[in-house]
Amino acid sequence: MASNTELLEAKDPKGNNRPVVELEDYGKRGEPPPRGCAYRIRIDREGFIVHADTITGRELLELAKKAPVEQYMVFQKVHGQMQEVGLDATVVLTQPGLERFVTLPKDTTEGYSNRLHFALPGEDQHSLDALGLPWETVIEGSVRRVVIYNNPLPKGYNQATVDLYLCIEPQYPDTQIDMVYFHPHLALTCGRPIPALSTEQFDGRVWQRWSRHRTQHNPWRPGIDNIATHLGLVSDWLRRELGRG
Repeated sequence: MASNTELLEAKDPKGNNRPVVELEDYGKRGEPPPRGCAYRIRIDREGFIVHADTITGRELLELAKKAPVEQYMVFQKVHGQMQEVGLDATVVLTQPGLERFVTLPKDTTEGYSNRLHFALPGEDQHSLDALGLPWETVIEGSVRRVVIYNNPLPKGYNQATVDLYLCIEPQYPDTQIDMVYFHPHLALTCGRPIPALSTEQFDGRVWQRWSRHRTQHNPWRPGIDNIATHLGLVSDWLRRELGRG
């Protein structure tokens, strides 16, 4: 195992030197890596050297020191799409479009089903966990959503906390997150109506959609913007609505 991006060769278990291939570089270009090399793969935020052309889901979790492995899931990102890898399923590292791997714990949160229908980048997982709130990833009707429960609100709304969700496009994080959805519906305690609202059904509930969008002066920045920065915008939208005359 190694994480040195300047590494050019690595010794295999038999002591033979093998050229090191950066799997993520080939994956982003959509090219198949050459066979018979050592492969530098990324699992969450860490880099590892693998000396075989294939690896199982179990081996990926063991490599990342996730134990017991039965309590974790692992996903592969192929052509921008996250796909779950079973414990005994085999990943072919020389397939075109394979970029990296993401792990997720199979924990449960009391009061919520803790659905994890799709994987998020490790950075997003960490920022969501840092909120200290229950959250889920849910696919319904082919739409991918991140749902956050009991999000606190500033004073001036009819609720102290609210559930919210964000729609996540399949090409995220290269594609932007837009708008926000709340349940129960929010209103201002002063009685002034909130503009640009509509409703949408999801998960057996009717949610309130806030049609708020980025402008040409504040475009989505791939590699910089993510769920955390969008939640920052959501907080700003909530504060701005309170400050309207």
